[in-house]
Amino acid sequence: MADRSPSEIARETLKQLATRRLAPTPDNYQAIYEEISGAPSPAIFPEGPLRHIQRVLPGQTPAQKRLLGQFETAITHKDWSALQGVMVGYANLGLNPVATSASATTPEPVAVVPDDLAEQMARLVDTTLPALGEDDARVHELAGQLTRFLRDGAPPASTLVLMLSNFSYRLSFATEDQAAIRAGLLTLLHMVFENIAALSADDQWLQGQAEALMAASTPPLTLRRLDDVQRRLKDVIFKQTEARERTVEAQEQMKDLLATFIERLAQMTTSSSNFHGTMERCAELIGRATSLEEIAPVLQEVMTATRAMALDSRIAHGELQTLRERTEEKRAEIAKLQAELDRASAQARHDPLTGSLNRKGLDEVMEREIARARRHGSSLCVALLDVDNFKAINDRLGHGTGDAALVHLAQVTRTVMRPQDMLARYGGEEFVLVLPDTSLSQGVEAMTRLQRELTTRFFLQDNEKVLITFSAGVAQLATTETSSEAIRRADQGMYLAKRSGKNRVMAA
Repeated sequence: MADRSPSEIARETLKQLATRRLAPTPDNYQAIYEEISGAPSPAIFPEGPLRHIQRVLPGQTPAQKRLLGQFETAITHKDWSALQGVMVGYANLGLNPVATSASATTPEPVAVVPDDLAEQMARLVDTTLPALGEDDARVHELAGQLTRFLRDGAPPASTLVLMLSNFSYRLSFATEDQAAIRAGLLTLLHMVFENIAALSADDQWLQGQAEALMAASTPPLTLRRLDDVQRRLKDVIFKQTEARERTVEAQEQMKDLLATFIERLAQMTTSSSNFHGTMERCAELIGRATSLEEIAPVLQEVMTATRAMALDSRIAHGELQTLRERTEEKRAEIAKLQAELDRASAQARHDPLTGSLNRKGLDEVMEREIARARRHGSSLCVALLDVDNFKAINDRLGHGTGDAALVHLAQVTRTVMRPQDMLARYGGEEFVLVLPDTSLSQGVEAMTRLQRELTTRFFLQDNEKVLITFSAGVAQLATTETSSEAIRRADQGMYLAKRSGKNRVMAA
């Protein structure tokens, strides 16, 4: 009956009241009207009766005055949840809400939340909301009610428990939704990146992009990791774009050379056809000649055509040889550009041997972490380590084994250290570790732990266990110190460790 007009529904309602012999009260009329229309009427907020209740509620003590103010706000906003909280607050005061001030008894003490704790809780709610998105309006509404209640002054603990229960219940749904959205987006991103990698198996340019993006979207995600990959991708894209443009230019030049080559072959074909035509015509004239006088001009034409053909052949041979040389040069240039493109895809701020950061990557990480440490007032340490007796390893087992030993050291370091700790190759066998949120004593302890792990994780070369040790210096960044100065102090600590017997960690 949704298509009937209100007047028709009203007439039908009156008929039903008469047919059912019901008293024409407002409640009976509303019930039958809703039954016929199929749409229940919205509940009427009893503002008038609540105002009468407000006038007789006590308001002598600060707690009562605060509750009266909340009661007024709840009526103005027609907020049943806030009204419920106010009534619970009055109940906890030990008062009869309908009693007058003359008959009011002395209220029992009520537990209230300290203002500083209430403000901290309100800030916690405020900082939580941005992570929830805007999809759930109800959780934002409850959060607004909760923060206003907390900042209203001396909030009763019992009311706060009720409001926190309602908010946390709704919050659980919102956080589950956000976690599901995040997991779904990461899955979609991985599918896209894997598809790009599968479709570009022969294109190292796209392969490099896909691998970096897949690494960025693999949990656990951290802001440091995303920032590092973002910077790396920007550098890779710039280098790849430059090399790509040069490759396209070289390919266009190759196309021009091939077009010239084909054009010259066509000219040679035309010249050859003309020569054969001349020879056939001259042979026919010689066959019809009856005297030497008739043959002489024909022979002259044959000799002229032959000389012209020989000249054209020499010219064509020279041009083709030049084209061949230019083609080989362009082919070599394209191969070189492709190799540069491959290197740009695989490395931008990373050491190609160990996969750790290179000097450029280290500079960027230090700049970012120093700014973060000073912004948050946190500590930052840098450690410089140098492999002990590395020359002896190279001399005894070869440089290939030395390189493999450095790779082993980098792998163990990445396994043992925290995800936020960044490893960079500083020199031949020197590495720098950037340790955020780390004091000097904690930095020394972390490097000592890494030394112990290296003694348990042997490097194997042709079934021979090779023990790798290092000496390290650790420096905590001073208030006005630069990254170069901190690394220089760590370097001095490393030399002290070397002179003290190696395989040691010294604080700088």
